[in-house]
Amino acid sequence: MTSTYSAAPVTEAPEALRATSVLFDLDGTITDSAPAITSAIAETLAAFGYPPETPEQLLRHVGPPIRDGLLEFGGVREEDLEAMVEHYRALYAQRMLDVPLFPGVPELIRSLRAAGVPLAVATSKMRHMAVPILEHAGLADEFTVICGATADESRSTKGQIVEDALAGLDAAGADISRAVMVGDRHHDVDGATEHGIPVVLVDWGYAAPGEEQGAHALVRDADELAAVLAAA
Repeated sequence: MTSTYSAAPVTEAPEALRATSVLFDLDGTITDSAPAITSAIAETLAAFGYPPETPEQLLRHVGPPIRDGLLEFGGVREEDLEAMVEHYRALYAQRMLDVPLFPGVPELIRSLRAAGVPLAVATSKMRHMAVPILEHAGLADEFTVICGATADESRSTKGQIVEDALAGLDAAGADISRAVMVGDRHHDVDGATEHGIPVVLVDWGYAAPGEEQGAHALVRDADELAAVLAAA
């Protein structure tokens, strides 16, 4: 999928955004969840008789909604899809808490919150999975709202979830006039761009080369991210 954003490529020295609120993706941005996700995907494909994927191919499933990934990357047949999603989620639920956090990110989240910057999570993961992951990491209370896909998946695209996060922040009285999205995949760029907010992509996540196109900046560590956000 190609980003729909047509802005200039990322620059070497992006200007500070003076963020008044920040939306964070979860997988690949806060948590290093790839091993938990890709192992569950690999086991699911094998259980249903699909060809194995390489580690690089499996990484493509980290970020988009699970159904989209299985259909687009796994070549899953429509008649197998629902059973495979159920199988995957049962496997993933057993290992989803056993994921490390990326260096410096929890500290940055806490420092932003301590400075009075309202924070939200906007993840394509099911919300009922995202909340316990953040609770286990000791970060849930740092966020004004935690938004993810709904149980019935009526809200599942990144654009919808970003919309929900912005609405939740606004309803809580947060200043969203200079809201910024922080993520690691082109889905984050596309979803935030639908709502006219800039995106900072982190390079410690799971993006392929070129997914940073349309982002305001690509940062290498939490210190660089803090400098670009330069919260008001």
